[in-house]
Amino acid sequence: MTNVLVIGGGAAGCLAAIWAARAGASVTLWEKNDRLGRKLAITGKGRCNVTNAAPIDELIANIIGNGRFMHSAFAAFDNRAVMEFFEDLGVPLKVERGQRVFPQSDKAADVINALERELKRLKVEICFNTSARRLLSAGPMEAAEGRRVVGAMASDGRKKQAEAVILATGGATYRATGSSGDGYALAAAAGHRIIEPLPALVPLVAAEPWVGELAGLSLRNVEFSLYKNGLPGKKNLLVKLFGELLFTHFGLSGPVVLTASRQAALFWRDNPGEQLLAQINLKPALTQEQLNARLERELLAGPKRHLHNVLTDWLPKSLILPFCQQAGLPPDKPLNTLQNKERQQLFQTIQALPIRLLGTRPLNEGIVTCGGVCVKEVNPKTFASKLAAGLFIVGELLDVDALTGGYNLQVAFSSGYAAGLAAASVNCS
Repeated sequence: MTNVLVIGGGAAGCLAAIWAARAGASVTLWEKNDRLGRKLAITGKGRCNVTNAAPIDELIANIIGNGRFMHSAFAAFDNRAVMEFFEDLGVPLKVERGQRVFPQSDKAADVINALERELKRLKVEICFNTSARRLLSAGPMEAAEGRRVVGAMASDGRKKQAEAVILATGGATYRATGSSGDGYALAAAAGHRIIEPLPALVPLVAAEPWVGELAGLSLRNVEFSLYKNGLPGKKNLLVKLFGELLFTHFGLSGPVVLTASRQAALFWRDNPGEQLLAQINLKPALTQEQLNARLERELLAGPKRHLHNVLTDWLPKSLILPFCQQAGLPPDKPLNTLQNKERQQLFQTIQALPIRLLGTRPLNEGIVTCGGVCVKEVNPKTFASKLAAGLFIVGELLDVDALTGGYNLQVAFSSGYAAGLAAASVNCS
């Protein structure tokens, strides 16, 4: 019987342990926390968005960091397989807007409890409050030829021998859940190259104080654009997205900002100290001609009304004063005194409200990690290391990351499945 050691009791680690045990292996699971699935418990705002029901090509498209690497794993264990897996474990699911899949109970705890029950049923030995200090090898780990991992040493000095070790320690975000980047050092010691971990799906920090004064304001159905070199224009455009954003005390958050943040983080990695220009189109469905026609109607209705009174029908109340400041227009200016140049300033600011951005929030505040173990050094079918026999690397520890919507958990579940089965078949003779 093959002895398999899984390091990390999150989504990928639990799946790896379950499928290795189902394949007949003797499995030990080390979890540094006092319970499993700490990060799972907070995904989907505590509801656990286990996967996305979209077609596989759409799943791959939403894995913006090395999505093609996941083709084989998804072919073997796709989103339908994930859904069937959890329903077989007694967790009925539902599909919501955007094809997001949640437990019917809306409780992440039901997902975690189901995984733990299955691990116990399979007699997986779960060791809580246990992290790995280093990997054990059959020979010098520094030797490029013949590296073989044969177990691991725990932080308390205990050693565990195993024919296969699965690293499932997670990335470097949400450190309170246990994802503190421990696995990078373990993988690096086995010869793997670590792509610099950066925060993905993370809020952005604004330069202007007025942005923080709008903390709590949410804007829906806006267009959000990011430009490098601090200048608008096609050649400087990094990303343009449509949806919802949120003002915070430090800058910007919300779906479109989180989605754009990965490209922003990569830009700042390569261009430290530089600013990005964000522009928010507050009325993306309207052209300047349509805005002008609307202004003409406002003039007919009350030519002497002040600008800020008119804008109450155009913008959220708290945004009006900073908007006027950005447009360079006095809020008490009567409509019938607006010159053509001032009209253009008004329309331009509506369609391109500018905000200077300084950087991302810290790595720990990212929802997922961009970067990690280089996927070129990992077998995409089995998730076995190409550099060290007996070692498997799964989940967020890899340089694979996706947008929100259940895609990251699908990566974790599919990679855990593949590694678990492969690890169980490692020759123990």
